[in-house]
Amino acid sequence: MSLLIDVLPLSDLDGKSAGCRIGLSSMLTPGKGDNGQAAPDQIGLRQPEIIADVARAAMTNFSATKSMFQLPQGVVYLDGNSLGPLPKSAGTRVAEMMQDEWGQMLITGWNKAGWMGMPTGLGDRIGRLIGAETGSVVVGDTLSIKVYQAVASALELNPTRKVVLSDNGNFPSDLYMADGLLRSLGPEYELRTVDPENVADHITEDVAVLMLTEVDYRSGRIHDMKALTELAHANGVVTVWDLAHSAGAIPVDLSGCNADFAVGCTYKYLNGGPGAPAFIYVAPRLFDRVRPALSGWLGHESPFAFDLDYRPGAGIERMRVGTPPVIQMAALSAAMDIWDMVDMNEVRAKSIELTELFITRVEATCPGLELASPRDPAQRGSQVSFRFAEGYAAMQALIARGVIGDFRAPDVMRFGFTPLYVDESDVEQAVEILADIIVNKLWDTPEYKIRQRVT
Repeated sequence: MSLLIDVLPLSDLDGKSAGCRIGLSSMLTPGKGDNGQAAPDQIGLRQPEIIADVARAAMTNFSATKSMFQLPQGVVYLDGNSLGPLPKSAGTRVAEMMQDEWGQMLITGWNKAGWMGMPTGLGDRIGRLIGAETGSVVVGDTLSIKVYQAVASALELNPTRKVVLSDNGNFPSDLYMADGLLRSLGPEYELRTVDPENVADHITEDVAVLMLTEVDYRSGRIHDMKALTELAHANGVVTVWDLAHSAGAIPVDLSGCNADFAVGCTYKYLNGGPGAPAFIYVAPRLFDRVRPALSGWLGHESPFAFDLDYRPGAGIERMRVGTPPVIQMAALSAAMDIWDMVDMNEVRAKSIELTELFITRVEATCPGLELASPRDPAQRGSQVSFRFAEGYAAMQALIARGVIGDFRAPDVMRFGFTPLYVDESDVEQAVEILADIIVNKLWDTPEYKIRQRVT
């Protein structure tokens, strides 16, 4: 990574007038992986922790971060909660990885380019955003696999109990994976789902695992991670938190909340691209007790010993399963270069400003839309959802006009607000077009009512 940094003297350290000007340009050169160690051709210039600390010392410049994403002309993108946009540097990063590393190094890239260390190197960078201890997050596989892995490991920590507790607002894939796991374990196991607001009342001493998504994918409603984790532990329950709509959206403090397991994806707010790998967190206090149900080759203590008996690797390494998707991780690395410069508290503050503006404008100009997200910004994530009887058609009409959100059955129009590339002018433009569509019923045409495969 090469970086150009212009730092003026800091004559005022109170943050009000500190003269710190930072410009960064990032480009991958051969042999620079995300393994936390310099590759052989590296000469010590890559110090991401120091650079990121300096960058975050100044207020996050969201105009600068917006310029780092490839956003089509005339498009307002409010769907980063489903798929983040392309970082401009990602194409170059991936091309160089393929040409200079895969192309020139061939299989030696696993060592020379540090491919094998990318899962934990990227894990630590994500870990900063979710309040995880260093060395407690690893990247790889898919979110569904990581859900299965976390729940299975959590159940083994509570062998006398047979109930996994979740809520009926959880993302269906999480429920499917838990249900499939429990069915394979035997008829005495139960997946128990309750209304989200009633979860606390059902955390009892017969529950083995509490499996929750912190931010509801439809409404954006936030579970109180700290309070529910404390209640779970008081009742001997192990916790698994899904951070799919949290990581990069709201500040998360896994360590401070004493969470046990957490999982998440990198293609939404983290902008790793379609098919980007997932991540899993295990609290360090559990490292020596956790047995990975999916005992993959790369989670072995010594993979290249080719031992026929599985021995789990040290620490978070044991949660690795398959071969790292290096090409996809190169794209994710480019996205994380942007996140390394950002303070999550500032992201959250700006997100609240944008969502509050959007709600105020929509409710003033779009009759028939009903707020489906919590009105209190402290109780919702970085998305806003509105119910509308013809929500699907209205969303298709909106997309046709260059404002991209998405739809969730049965009637939810969903809008994501990521300050890294969404600003007030985007909000105003989106609402103006939405109001025109709603007031003049421009959604009421046959073409907008044809359901696409992806909604």
